[in-house]
Amino acid sequence: MHRRNIRLRREYLYRKSLEGKERLLYEKKRKIREALEEGKPIPTELRNEEAALRKEIDLEDEITAVPRSTIDDEYANAPEKDPKILLTTSRNPSAPLTQFVKELKIVFPNAQRMNRGGQVISEIIETCRSHDFTDVILVHENRGVPDGIVISHLPFGPTAYFGLLNVVTRHDIKDKKSMGTMSEAYPHLIFDKFSTKLGDRTVNILKHLFPVPKPDTKRILTFANQSDYISFRRCCSDSSKMSMRACRILPNSVFGEFNTGATTHHVYEKNGGPKSIELKEVGPRFELRLYQIKLGTMEQDEAQIEWVIKPYMNTSKKRTLLGD
Repeated sequence: MHRRNIRLRREYLYRKSLEGKERLLYEKKRKIREALEEGKPIPTELRNEEAALRKEIDLEDEITAVPRSTIDDEYANAPEKDPKILLTTSRNPSAPLTQFVKELKIVFPNAQRMNRGGQVISEIIETCRSHDFTDVILVHENRGVPDGIVISHLPFGPTAYFGLLNVVTRHDIKDKKSMGTMSEAYPHLIFDKFSTKLGDRTVNILKHLFPVPKPDTKRILTFANQSDYISFRRCCSDSSKMSMRACRILPNSVFGEFNTGATTHHVYEKNGGPKSIELKEVGPRFELRLYQIKLGTMEQDEAQIEWVIKPYMNTSKKRTLLGD
């Protein structure tokens, strides 16, 4: 198994090294294709390669015409099977961290919680690979307060590092009557204000933690970006109206128009007709702040860093990284 993982990793890195060459070849074909469609002369720098490139263009279809990327390889098997997630913590977790991870186990369908014990990260990742886990989620704490979450996709990555702020578990919410029951149905997902390339990358990492839901599921997770913070807290009162740009969500006819600016976990009921929606928060509440993405799994210190937040980014108040 270890040799197989090494071989697969080498093949993945080799395909990644070819990505730049494939992109350059794609641009050459695109210029020739545009020149032929518009009746313009072939660009001077491509005339020596025109005959060979036109043969390749004739053999391409809609699928092979667009070059594949390492992101395609990372989630190539996602449509074939539901995600299988392992949840664990840092060593010697406190009671609040343990309670928070227990609630996260219900937030993420098909998740299994494991007591960390004395195991090191490399052993955990290797065990998850051999048992066909798709993701590992590691939650950290500082002085009894959860302060970080790491999401690592298997077998090759990527790994996203988030800061964790303002955590309030269901156990700590005082208004128990207004809080809905925690459903384990596969949720619909709503992503709002993730309009940049980094925002699309973040959406890609988060949405593959959840399986495809049934159309009539009444459980909803909303990931709404506000100033690069993704909040998970109560944002809507009963009978709310909202409007969201979404990914893998309920059709607009179910919700009507929506208006919110936070990430929420709620269930809904249609008590007064199709345009009257009663929302109930089910918790927990927390905020996420992305600070690093690397092209590898959690235990690979040598993995290439795709993006990391820099100190000067914190002083740029008008610039948002994930979206408008």
